[in-house]
Amino acid sequence: MAALITAVDTYDIRFPTSRDLDGSDAMNPDPDYSAAYVVLRTDEPGGPAGHGFTFTIGRGNDVQVAALDALRPYLLGRPVDALCADPGSLSRDLVGDSQLRWLGPEKGVMHMAVGAVVNAVWDLAAKRAGVPLWQLLADADPAWLVSQVDFRYLTDAITPEEALGLLRAGRAGRADREADLRRRGYPAYTTSPGWLGYSDAKLTRLARQAVADGFTQIKLKVGADLADDVRRCRAARAAVGPGIRLAVDANQRWDVAEAVAWTTALAEFDPYWIEEPTSPDDVLGHAAVRRAVAPIRVATGEHVQNRIVFKQLLQAGAVDIVQIDAARVGGVNENLAILLLAAKFGVPVCPHAGGVGLCELVQHLSMFDYLALSGTTEDRVVEYVDHLHEHFLTPAVVRAGHYVAPTAPGFSAEMHADSIAAYTYPGGTFWAADLAAQGTEPPCVVPEETAP
Repeated sequence: MAALITAVDTYDIRFPTSRDLDGSDAMNPDPDYSAAYVVLRTDEPGGPAGHGFTFTIGRGNDVQVAALDALRPYLLGRPVDALCADPGSLSRDLVGDSQLRWLGPEKGVMHMAVGAVVNAVWDLAAKRAGVPLWQLLADADPAWLVSQVDFRYLTDAITPEEALGLLRAGRAGRADREADLRRRGYPAYTTSPGWLGYSDAKLTRLARQAVADGFTQIKLKVGADLADDVRRCRAARAAVGPGIRLAVDANQRWDVAEAVAWTTALAEFDPYWIEEPTSPDDVLGHAAVRRAVAPIRVATGEHVQNRIVFKQLLQAGAVDIVQIDAARVGGVNENLAILLLAAKFGVPVCPHAGGVGLCELVQHLSMFDYLALSGTTEDRVVEYVDHLHEHFLTPAVVRAGHYVAPTAPGFSAEMHADSIAAYTYPGGTFWAADLAAQGTEPPCVVPEETAP
């Protein structure tokens, strides 16, 4: 009998990163990096499970898990072969459900939950095929890849026929690029020196270490206090020298006029890009900032909610750098659409990866883009942060400033069972002991089978 999806397990996993200010920025000063995590289990004897997640920063992760739980009925009993042969079928069903769609549409907590389960299906498909996801996608027939993309709302910018042409053209020289990828890896940059809560001494030490480790670009968080930012940028530039790119990231902190003034004030340090200078939904605001601060580039995307807003950013000439996020939008399928849009408009993609497991996931999308679509790594880098990788079975590996191409089958999404057991909130062993030490009662959690 054909294998079926028999269980959809969900977990509220949180890490106490706020205690060391890892991940801190002007808008999010105390993040506890978290994952609303889902596992798709099957009745295939000895077969793999599919793992996926979406990233949050602590409070509200329980809400995100509830959204995952709401999708369980759409997955249980689904034939595994058909699901893995056409992940787009699940994406269409989930995005198209009229009542769930009302909660977005195609944005927010519900859409992120869709992305997590869709990504879990791709993880399952790649594991069953015995290849890493980047290879599954790069080897795929261009027409099949086009069938995985929802072109609704996009055809004024890119049509399926144009997408097919881009993918067919992208196959030229693929073998040489794959050999290069396996030998050298994919370029990375690091945000690890630049968290806003770090002291100047720690920033300087980590910036120097980044250069020693082979990175040619680092990124600093800015936006809380201009005098602090000038001082920190001066320290960073002194630490890395003139030949290293220095990007800055405001995490949506500013209004348009403030973004222009603040970025201009930092221009003496030669910032390569200003990231998220204003609201991620403000297409025209980004365009105005871009015109005013050139030649400093404008980058955004980690909080862009769907392919439609990316389309508008590109149509309006509002961005120099597209920053996809593996878990913010509706999973691999929607990210394929965004990569195709970026290729059509000739804008480089430099993904966001600051968070739980985002480095592990998004490396696959950039590697596919290089092999099968853009054909280049020029002015393209994937973000890297150096924490929480130890919780994954196949953690991202960076050597000499480059992501090493994964070889293990899947989407690199699977966490160690011990990490899940320890950091599931609030009953995991770490959190139970931590709450007890603080004399705090854990939040009341209603068991699923007795929930109203």
